Amino acid sequence: MKIVLNRKSDISLSQQIHDHIADRIRSNLLKENSPLPSIRNLAKKCNVSMMTANKAYETLEKEGLITRIQGKGTFVQKKTNKALSGLEEQSPSFNWQLTISDYLPRAQSIRFNNRHERIQLSQSTVYPGLLPNRHLEQEIKKVLSDDPQILSTYGDIKGDFQFRKELTNYLKQFKLKLAPSEVLITNGVQQGIDLVARSFIGPGDIVITEGPTYAVAIDVFRGRGATIIPIPVDEEGMKVELLSKIDKKPKLIYTIPSFQNPTGTVLSNKRRSKLLTYAQMHGAIIVEDDSLSELYFDSKPPLPLKSMDEEGHVIYLKGFSKTLSPGCRIGVVAASGTIYNRLLSAKTMADLGSPLVTQKAILSFIKSNKMKSHLQKLRITLKIRRDHVVSLLNQYAPDGVHWNTCQGGLNIWLTLPPFYHTDEIFIEANKLGLSFLPSSACYPGEPETNHMRICFSSVEDQLLEEGIILLCQLLSQYLATTANQSNIPTV
Repeated sequence: MKIVLNRKSDISLSQQIHDHIADRIRSNLLKENSPLPSIRNLAKKCNVSMMTANKAYETLEKEGLITRIQGKGTFVQKKTNKALSGLEEQSPSFNWQLTISDYLPRAQSIRFNNRHERIQLSQSTVYPGLLPNRHLEQEIKKVLSDDPQILSTYGDIKGDFQFRKELTNYLKQFKLKLAPSEVLITNGVQQGIDLVARSFIGPGDIVITEGPTYAVAIDVFRGRGATIIPIPVDEEGMKVELLSKIDKKPKLIYTIPSFQNPTGTVLSNKRRSKLLTYAQMHGAIIVEDDSLSELYFDSKPPLPLKSMDEEGHVIYLKGFSKTLSPGCRIGVVAASGTIYNRLLSAKTMADLGSPLVTQKAILSFIKSNKMKSHLQKLRITLKIRRDHVVSLLNQYAPDGVHWNTCQGGLNIWLTLPPFYHTDEIFIEANKLGLSFLPSSACYPGEPETNHMRICFSSVEDQLLEEGIILLCQLLSQYLATTANQSNIPTV
């Protein structure tokens, strides 16, 4: 466990030590009963006084994250469960690996990826039967038939030129005026986030996100040593007016303005304009994650921030994993000026370019009318699914549970009364073959624990209905039982 402290930060050293250890415990990088360094050794590792180290441990102990046993040492106390851990249990013969330092302060996202429950509502994906798999299969076969040598060919690190050119045409529907030289192809949006973080974020840099936000983004930024400041969201998206209360200059602002993940909210036009103005005033980069804007149900969301950007403050991310094919892993990064050049350098160090076969296949699909037809059908189907889930929630959800009726995207955000903890419900749901995303994964630092994200597009219709009814039954049991045990009033 390597703890890197920023001695110029306004955050105290003891708090930085606390935050680092707390993050590792909450994301199960440190498991229950794992030994922690003694106060003397912790102080030596971090080059701080024993008083500072002890203060960090005192806070962790008060929060119930560690326990200190006289004569034995300090240990992780947080109750963990295999249902909440995406990490494999290791043989005792691998215990020597615990002595190797790593630089992973947080890994919440791994807890809920690659799960194997029968009813998976935890992953924000589209059910394979709703994607154009047969069409893409035909496109891939045609690409290989026309040019068999493509399998033995490296492509342009920036991405195939014809593909980038066609993407600039595709993005014109969002009023984006881009040249192919401003487009970089990545292995999904997630790689785009990682390239941005590698290029521009270092220890102590201030990153602003929505709170809650995409769990993987938190992991990536925290992994670079950033100080993340979450800004609450309401029905109009990020509460941009709160940015004026931040007395530290941000390096980067990460936002999902259209059908935000996980809440499904849409950033209003007025707030988009204010956010861009704020970035211009503070010399900050905005990373605009626009993965879901095509999946609107009635009216289109406002135009992207990038469409208003005249000074190159916005790095625009677009992905096709949600709308076309997660297996193809195609993402787009659009940026201007030297920012683009630095992202290209990071891409060069990462993988020397994305696979040509999938680029060519997606290129052919986008150029045809198949893309437009597919998206129209997908929007209709997703709206029907959302309406059905909302109807089931209205029928079966217990009093005190609230949710948003999203106007697009793939997710519904449920909120329980305060003081409840959806991680606890997740453990019980897992036993019954059901999964969802607890809100604890979606906040940097101390999380709000009384929310959950359910995806209404990830499973077939019958399983979706079964899963929502089962979830409502679990919520009813949990709220009643917990209220009785804790004397918490039901709402």
